[in-house]
Amino acid sequence: MDHLLFLTGRLALPALERVLGELADPSDPARPFDWTVHEPGLQVAALMTAEMIARRLPRERLAGIDRVIVPGRCRGDLEALAQALGRPVQRGPEELKDLPAFFRRAARPVPLHEHRVAIFAEITDAPRLTLEALVARALALAGEGADVIDLGGLPGTPFPHLEDAVQALHGLSLKVSVDSQQPDELLRGGRAGADYLLSLTPELLWIADEVAATPVLVGATPDDEAGLWASVERLQARGRAFLADPILDPIPFGLARSIVRYHRLRERFPDAPMLMGTGNLTELTEADTSGIHAVLLGLCAELDIRAILTTQVSPHARRALREADAARRLMHAAATLRTLPKDLGGGLATVHERRPWPDSPQEIAATAAQVRDPNFRIQVAADGLHVYNRDGLRHAQDAMSLWPRLGLGDAPGDAAHAFYLGAELARAEIAWQLGKRYVQDRPLDWGVAADAPPEDLSRACAPGATMAPTALERHAARRTS
Repeated sequence: MDHLLFLTGRLALPALERVLGELADPSDPARPFDWTVHEPGLQVAALMTAEMIARRLPRERLAGIDRVIVPGRCRGDLEALAQALGRPVQRGPEELKDLPAFFRRAARPVPLHEHRVAIFAEITDAPRLTLEALVARALALAGEGADVIDLGGLPGTPFPHLEDAVQALHGLSLKVSVDSQQPDELLRGGRAGADYLLSLTPELLWIADEVAATPVLVGATPDDEAGLWASVERLQARGRAFLADPILDPIPFGLARSIVRYHRLRERFPDAPMLMGTGNLTELTEADTSGIHAVLLGLCAELDIRAILTTQVSPHARRALREADAARRLMHAAATLRTLPKDLGGGLATVHERRPWPDSPQEIAATAAQVRDPNFRIQVAADGLHVYNRDGLRHAQDAMSLWPRLGLGDAPGDAAHAFYLGAELARAEIAWQLGKRYVQDRPLDWGVAADAPPEDLSRACAPGATMAPTALERHAARRTS
């Protein structure tokens, strides 16, 4: 059994010992590890760095230790620290209450880089774009996770540069599909070398005999299951590759019935490759699309649907590709491991979180009672916002109610610090209202709903967006005083 040394700050020490006692009770013979806690002379664990640990950790504390666990926000070169200590060093979770989940994941790592679903990303106005604009759009979609660029035709709109578009995208090693209701455009796209043609009704199935492109098969109407099944049987008999699409209908115009069509097709043709178009749900439902993608890609995992067609036309669906990419990986992991799609990560919980408040009001109050400096700490619990320093703990459910109680209005010349606190309190209030995890000095985590710059934990933390250099200097002085 490994013996782990956990490093933490003085304020978090009691809470860490409680969590470790529950996670690895020393009296339990089935405990996952033995543990020791060490506080290297710091009040706040988040201020710990690898260089500081190397200087302050007495080497005699390492006797019998197999691994050192440092706080999740510890910055610096952990490989160099491990060499200096002669022990493996691991960065733990950012919140100590997440330690149980952290060790469960470490014991059973879940890969989210694998998937079985190809994403077709449609450029719905392709005929109206110049070749240069079309190529730029295609590269952007590929960067967001698209495997196939779908060139969408428009009724009554000529597409004279269709062949040039197919060849230009192939020149960039992109797969291409041509999506049109016009037989001549489908033929032109296939003869230009398109990889897929969307979509061939039974009346247009002859096009599959003219070109090598893989056809996406549909019925004459969404309810034409017999026509779709006949097309599938015909191409299976010829040994031709295809994708079958029973068509997903929007709410309230037959969604449930269309899901049944997918299920019936899978039962009749257990090995037939299938495609699902998601736009009728994501584009035509005024709801956050990350959850819709989670459900639809979950259906794909259950029914072994190997491709989806997405669009990003409506502003509320502008993250469709990133969401679909995250969802296909999450659902593949859940299906592979035969587990529920929870506690696996992936970024699809964009607005709410399953564990938004790691600390109770009582635990925050106990921490606040230990503070002896003027620096304000901000935490969020189920009952609202908590702000504290050596002058006491203030609690409210909105930032404006807290402001008069912070005593900053009487501090002339400190507008920068007031601005910093105002920005942090506003962020904390949003987190409390939505049920999101709030961490002071850190942006809220919106998952795949918003881009987040990569964070390099091996380097010192840069100034936050709310802090100009002068404000940062004042804030740093308060944090270290």
